[in-house]
Amino acid sequence: MSETNQPLNVAILGGGSFGTAISNIIAHNGHHARMWIRDEVRAQACRETRTNERYLPGYALHDSLEFHSDIKACLKGCDVVVIAIPSQSFREVAKQAAPFIAPGTLVVSTTKGIEWQTFTLMSQVLEQELPDVKLGVLSGPNFAAEIVKQQYTASVVASEHPEVLSTVPNVFSSGTFRVYTNEDRHGVELAGALKNIYALATGMAAALGCGKNTVAMLLTRSLAEMSRFANELGANTMTFLGLAGVGDLILTCTSDLSRNYRAGYAIGQGKTLDEAVAEIGQAVEGINTLKAVREKANELDVYMPLVQALYAVLFEGECIDAIIKQLMSGEATTDVEYDR
Repeated sequence: MSETNQPLNVAILGGGSFGTAISNIIAHNGHHARMWIRDEVRAQACRETRTNERYLPGYALHDSLEFHSDIKACLKGCDVVVIAIPSQSFREVAKQAAPFIAPGTLVVSTTKGIEWQTFTLMSQVLEQELPDVKLGVLSGPNFAAEIVKQQYTASVVASEHPEVLSTVPNVFSSGTFRVYTNEDRHGVELAGALKNIYALATGMAAALGCGKNTVAMLLTRSLAEMSRFANELGANTMTFLGLAGVGDLILTCTSDLSRNYRAGYAIGQGKTLDEAVAEIGQAVEGINTLKAVREKANELDVYMPLVQALYAVLFEGECIDAIIKQLMSGEATTDVEYDR
């Protein structure tokens, strides 16, 4: 329950797997949970079957969970709004929602991505489109399919607003889903976006038959690269040792439940980028994130050999072996690079 132990009105914008899993927890916790799905046909199917067959087939949803295709009705009187929309549609939905979200509302983004044309994080998009709300981001090693199976899972909410840090863990947590707090919103959000890039790399490595030594090397050098880049952008590099950083990196880079890992695996098998994305059938956030980060790294002159090699493979026709060769012959030799 909330701090006041009163049920809250919570709107979840987005009917994908994670939005559905979070909605179900919130409903189970006794809050008034409403999930917005753009397509009325899908929303009606969810009402009738009490499942989200497209994204989480076979898992029964709480009887009190509401499904709306009318965004105004979904947002009416809400205390908390969760936005779980793919990054490419995020700003559009924020604009659509803005007239119906009251000033002071707690708004939490769960989207792990970057608006790559402008290098804008999702909470920064919300700052632009919803200037009078209290923002937070939720991130961590959180596969929705395991959350709904009640596998033990932890996440982190980051915000500069005490109300967000006190309310979200109470509203979102369950006996099997725990939410920790962090004040470094920028670092938590960067970590959640950046790790998708490196899942493409480890997926490729797996398809090529690389061993555990290689995977361990890729993971640790990815973490160093992420923190180096984030430090340049003003984030606290210690954030990357937490759930949103190393936790999410390990999960996303080692599991075929990860869309980015599966896309990398398909590319490693010889499929084109377009073929890999079509095979996944859902958003592969790491691709646009790679474009954005590579451009920003060049602008800031940040050494990111994995990003450069991945970009060359995916967009310039280089051989996949270039990723490992770049890593093995690069200029940096320092192992640990963490500073506060």
